[in-house]
Amino acid sequence: MIKNKRVLITGGGGFIGVSLAKRLVSDNRVVLLDRNFSDNAIAYSNLKSNRNIELVEVDILNADELTRAVAEAQIVVHMAAMVGVQEVISNALDTLEVNYTGTSNLLRAVSGNPDFERLVYFSTSEVFGSNAFRVAENANSALASVQDVRWCYCVSKLAAEHLVFSYYRQKALPVVVIRPFNIFGVGRVGDHVVLRFILKALRNEDLEVYGDGTQIRAWCYIDDFCDALVKSMEVEGAIGQAFNIGNPLNTVTVYALASEIVSLCNSRSKIVFREPGFADVDIRVPDIARAREILGFSPRVRLEDGLARNIEWVRKHADQLSQQVKAKKREYVI
Repeated sequence: MIKNKRVLITGGGGFIGVSLAKRLVSDNRVVLLDRNFSDNAIAYSNLKSNRNIELVEVDILNADELTRAVAEAQIVVHMAAMVGVQEVISNALDTLEVNYTGTSNLLRAVSGNPDFERLVYFSTSEVFGSNAFRVAENANSALASVQDVRWCYCVSKLAAEHLVFSYYRQKALPVVVIRPFNIFGVGRVGDHVVLRFILKALRNEDLEVYGDGTQIRAWCYIDDFCDALVKSMEVEGAIGQAFNIGNPLNTVTVYALASEIVSLCNSRSKIVFREPGFADVDIRVPDIARAREILGFSPRVRLEDGLARNIEWVRKHADQLSQQVKAKKREYVI
């Protein structure tokens, strides 16, 4: 277990940052770095009052402030990013600058820290393109036309991956790359498909599915994902590696996901279909053999169980969560 470390998490006010901080806070000093802490996942936790938590409001595009913030960090988990298909399409320039330039700023900052032990960088499963079935880490990246702005998120993350590994090869910076595959669970806020479906099902409203609903996803519950994250921070053999982290056993179509949520909510909602208006991913299922071998990663939470936990949590916070989804505020979260 990681103990007595100073761990800094960028995008720390978001869903995964808060979930990871809860795992680490009893035995470590955890610094959560974000642009703000007013309207993200930290509002649904008690971390702000924990004496082992430090909140730092910094934009990762501000290189000088970022350098000062990470000066004493021993482990950095970098998950700050522009995310969300609609957000990316509307703000392509911000997406590229935050995801690539922000990562570059961070790498420069930590490379000058003599006490630095490890960087865990969050990439994306989208580096494999629109068709990724049981895809392994060494599979070819798939890039679409530059005229399709939807893929600038993928490009920014892939370019940053190359930058991260270049620091590893040329400067011996200890790095690990994580490629998340559809993470969900208690604490997820913002305009996320599982949360959106649950909120609508609880109100007996129609669930809108893009396209024909046959898109395939593998869903990984947050507790399982954090198991892998903690291992990536401590296992020596993880350095210099990229890992697909997801749960291929929880593979369903988007239509089946919507149907399961309607059933679990005992809802009268109907499922309706609409044109997406953007290029979608047809299939996204990881091969996790490398994570299983090196990290000992073995996801355990079944989709039905994870959704049931998620639904119960959403019931308790439905009004506040609904307002956040409607607001569609831009966040640097993963």
